Amino acid sequence: MSEFWLKVEKTLEFHSSRVARKVRGAWWDVAQIPAYKPIFIVGCSRAGTTVVYKTFSESHAIGSLNRETHDFWVDMHPLSNKNWDTHALDAMDASNCDRDYVSRYFYTWTGQPRFVDKNNQNGLCVPYLYSLFPDAHFVYVKRSPGDNINSLIEGWDKPGEFATWSNLLPQKISVENGRYTQWCFFLANGWRDYINASIEEVCAFQYSAINQAILDAQKVIPVTQWSEVFYEDIVRHPKESFQKLFEVSGLPFDLQMQMHCENVLDTPYNAFSEIRLDKWKEGRNRSKIEQVLAKIEAVASAMGYKL
Repeated sequence: MSEFWLKVEKTLEFHSSRVARKVRGAWWDVAQIPAYKPIFIVGCSRAGTTVVYKTFSESHAIGSLNRETHDFWVDMHPLSNKNWDTHALDAMDASNCDRDYVSRYFYTWTGQPRFVDKNNQNGLCVPYLYSLFPDAHFVYVKRSPGDNINSLIEGWDKPGEFATWSNLLPQKISVENGRYTQWCFFLANGWRDYINASIEEVCAFQYSAINQAILDAQKVIPVTQWSEVFYEDIVRHPKESFQKLFEVSGLPFDLQMQMHCENVLDTPYNAFSEIRLDKWKEGRNRSKIEQVLAKIEAVASAMGYKL
C-alpha cells in the first residue's frame, strides 16, 4: 500500500474513532452505565505490571485503553491538592462524581462497562479504588527485591520516560550527588527525606513504600477480589500463571489467550534487557543493591521472599 493510502487509512480510523467515542459518550449520558467489576493491576514500578496489564488487555471480554493512565487519575486529584506529599489516595478521596467520571471515561474509550487499568501509582490507591468500585478485582504483581530495585535504578536513568510528570515539584532533586535531578515513578509519603540520598536508597524506599501500602490495603479487600502473582512464576510458567489469574478474575481463558500467553515473553513490554531472573547479581548495580537489602527485608518477607 502506498504512503498516501496509508495516511488516508489512518486519517479515516482516527475520525471514525472520534465519532464512536462521541456516540458512546452520548449514550452513557442517557443510560448512566456503571463500571462493572473493573480489574486493577497493582505492584511496584518495574515489577512486571505492564506484561500483566497488556496480557489482560488481549482479552475481548474486557475493555482496555492499552496505555498508562497516570495523567487521567492525577488530573482528577492533582498532587498539589496534597501538598505534593504523595500519589496515594484513600477512601475519603472517593466520591460518586469520581465513580461516574471514571465509568464514563472508560466506557467512552472502550465501549465496555468492564475495564482493566494499570499505572505506576495504583498500588498507593487501593483503598480509593475499592471505595469507588466495591466489586473491583485487584491483581498484585510481586517481584524479587534485587531484580526490582535494579530495574528501578535503571529506570531513573530514563527521566524522559518516567519523570516527565515531576517537572513542577517544589523541591530540588539532587539524588546521587546531583546525577538525578528529576523524580521518577511515584511519590510516597516520606519521599522528601530522599531528595539528596543515593539512588539505591531511593529505589529501596520506593520498593518498600508501595509494596507495604498494597499489603496494608489487602487486609480490607475480600479474598475473592484479590489475586497475587510472582513475576518469577510468570517468567517460568507464563501460560499457567495467567490462566490462574484469568480464572480468578472471571475472564475466559480460551485457546487464543493460551497461545498468546505461551509466547508472551517473546516480545517483552518495555524491558531494559533480556528477560531472566536474578539479573541484578550479574549487573553493574549489584554492590549498590546489596547495601540496601537489609532495609527492605521485612516487606520482602511479607511478600513471600527470603533474602
